[in-house]
Amino acid sequence: MRVTNRQIADIFNETADLIDIDGENPFRVRAYRNAARTILSHPRNMADLVEEQFDLTSLKGIGRELAKKITEIVQTGKLSYLEKLKRIHPPGIEKLLKIPGLGPRRVRLLHEFLHINSLHDLENALRQDKLQSVPSFGPKLIEMIEKELKKRRYEEKRYPLSEADSVSRWLLETLCSAKGLIEIEVAGSIRRRSETVHDIDIVAAAETENDIMEHFTTLPEAERVLMKGPTRSSVILINGITVDLRVVPAENFGAALHHFTGSKAHNIALRKLAITKEMKINEYGIYKKGKRIGGEKEEDIYKKLDMDYIAPELRENRGEIVVAQQHRLPSLVSEEEIQGDLHIHTTYSDGTNTIREMALRAKEKGYEYIAVTDHTRHLAVAHGLDEKKAKKQLEEIDRLNEELQGITILKSAEVDILEDGSLDLPESILKELDLTVCAVHFKFDLSQQAQTKRILKAMEHPFFTILGHPTGRLIGLRDPYDIDMEAIIHAAAQCGCILELNAQPDRLDLNDIHCKMAKEAGVPIAISTDAHSVNDLDLMHYGIGQARRGWLGKENVVNTRGLKELKKVLKK
Repeated sequence: MRVTNRQIADIFNETADLIDIDGENPFRVRAYRNAARTILSHPRNMADLVEEQFDLTSLKGIGRELAKKITEIVQTGKLSYLEKLKRIHPPGIEKLLKIPGLGPRRVRLLHEFLHINSLHDLENALRQDKLQSVPSFGPKLIEMIEKELKKRRYEEKRYPLSEADSVSRWLLETLCSAKGLIEIEVAGSIRRRSETVHDIDIVAAAETENDIMEHFTTLPEAERVLMKGPTRSSVILINGITVDLRVVPAENFGAALHHFTGSKAHNIALRKLAITKEMKINEYGIYKKGKRIGGEKEEDIYKKLDMDYIAPELRENRGEIVVAQQHRLPSLVSEEEIQGDLHIHTTYSDGTNTIREMALRAKEKGYEYIAVTDHTRHLAVAHGLDEKKAKKQLEEIDRLNEELQGITILKSAEVDILEDGSLDLPESILKELDLTVCAVHFKFDLSQQAQTKRILKAMEHPFFTILGHPTGRLIGLRDPYDIDMEAIIHAAAQCGCILELNAQPDRLDLNDIHCKMAKEAGVPIAISTDAHSVNDLDLMHYGIGQARRGWLGKENVVNTRGLKELKKVLKK
């Protein structure tokens, strides 16, 4: 298996963490992080580019030394420089970095003041009430660390959807050359577009004579074969992900794909419904009075039960079965219906491409518009816009809109919501914007009452348009801050605000439950990529998957509208 872009990005981020702990030059640290972002968002695999002898230094943020390191990772699967850093640092220090709130600088403080180098050391220090003696470790941070350590004891290993998605696509491409293969699909939580994935399920239809299992279990990337049989095999890949492959005759493919897509709760509820109709459903088909009446296609199962076909993203037993029986399932939004992206960054803050480059790439995607939403001044780490810089950007957007045909650049900004609920730009600038994306970027640890009050106050501002990444979470890295989402959604409905569904795979914020709540309250959603490069614009499909899980249709998403209709919405 080729090294994935995420693996390379993870190696660079880990390198950045370790040199940051050492107090390395912040520009060097940032170089690794920017390179990781460029790699992660690139549409092509770095391994392919290396094989083609592509000039990696032509990529944003990739200099000669980093290009050499990418090549080394692709060719060897590791980075010797990182391995050297690991030998210098205590082996448990990397796990400390995964605890929310413990960035490299705080990990350094833990080491300097209490000689903490592992999760075990950290737990001992907590039991002995020693963390209070470390600078910047207040009661709220200590409480958060304690909760996180307890949670991690019971959690199973899960992988981000984007990583599992990449691996599963590679597997399908690899297995499609097997002899006797008729059809092959990814099933399980990947097909349902769940935020995280425990393992990968693949279902294949094949002729009697086939070599699919042999092909699968002898992959060089299969570190260990857990089991091998004619209809089911299971392997652990070198990246740690377990993959199950089921092979069935073509006549059973639809039923098997449905069964192994799940969810378990959905399948159980459907089987109970079938029993009331004197039917039976299993992985081989749907039966009535012992006679098989369907199963070649997934649609057979729902049709025989006299209900609408239920899209995989909805199969969580959250009311979809009853609604399908009533033939009232919504028509779910699709990526083809998206007309523009309302949250992108450029070189004016922490993006890697210019406004022109972002606009031209959006035009290539068939978009009518983009909104340039660079960070504002409070977010100094992202080189946010002050009043002078903002005015300069607005002037450039005017020039580009006169010059470029077929794409409109909307004036906007990702405006920090300050602790008191005010916005981080003066009204003299805000009134010049077509829209604002307002978001919380600091003080995540406020109480629910204070955090909710902060956002509600911001939403009352006459120039507030969209609440960006509303809960602030980073999946697997940072929990959402504590807010009353019911109150936020209610307020958005009252004041005509829009909520963002941030399509970054590490965010997917709003979650699916909150998307459905917003829909039911009549609150519009903007699905945006939060793109920091031209390649990030291609992340929209992750937001679409989340939106579909939240029952959203085209009518619920503001950026499915053309520019003329969008402007009417923004005026409201």
